[in-house]
Amino acid sequence: MGYREELASGRVAFAHLIRVWHERNGWSHRVLPALAEALDLGRIHGSQLSMLRNGKLASPGPEVFLALGRINQLLAAGGRAGELGEGLRLQLVDSPELVTTLEASALPVQDEGAPVLGPGELLEVFVGLRQPPQAFDLRITDAEAGPLSGALAQLLTAGRPWRLCRDQLLEAYPVEKRQRRQRFAEVMAGQRDFSAAELDSELADLRRTLARLGATGEGELEADQFLEVLRRQAADLGLSGGAAGAQLDLAAAIRQQLKDHR
Repeated sequence: MGYREELASGRVAFAHLIRVWHERNGWSHRVLPALAEALDLGRIHGSQLSMLRNGKLASPGPEVFLALGRINQLLAAGGRAGELGEGLRLQLVDSPELVTTLEASALPVQDEGAPVLGPGELLEVFVGLRQPPQAFDLRITDAEAGPLSGALAQLLTAGRPWRLCRDQLLEAYPVEKRQRRQRFAEVMAGQRDFSAAELDSELADLRRTLARLGATGEGELEADQFLEVLRRQAADLGLSGGAAGAQLDLAAAIRQQLKDHR
């Protein structure tokens, strides 16, 4: 891989890392810039963060990595399981809204049992020299987009013919845009596959679909867990049929598949 490809790969990996970090904590895009300012760790503009989340910021300054890395270290040192430590609480005494936000969730970017990522490690992820923590790496390759699309259709239909669950799935799919609904229906019917980029952008709404079907609780399945379920389902596809779903209601059949592949 040449250096340009390495840089591009790192930028995409970092975009996923930032997006998953926000999603896991339920943060708005204003939280990290506000934390950087309140803790006097540097300045991060909301526009910079938005571009990082979308993989469109090619050369952020060192201040960005310094602020994000130090915030991550403070969260990791603050307590266990994302709890807000007393030291950090005291530093934010003049920012009660941030205390409330972090009391709800303050999970750092860190795999369980692994060292926390500081400014240098985050920079290494951005330039492609380090892989992000596995739980924060949701990159989907072009080669696996097809198998994952097939696994997704198998999961959501529970192996049933599309015509038997079409109305139920389209009612549960939370997207209103006509083009995306049509694309979703075509993938479920086996008429086309999502591209890697399309599947990446669909993950959040596909998890909402599972919840609206009653197959999972709201927020029960993290993005990385859902992707791992699909990868395992893709690996098993064709080895074990989904005919059992015909004997169960759709939500129960999906729950069974999730249990089998977690």
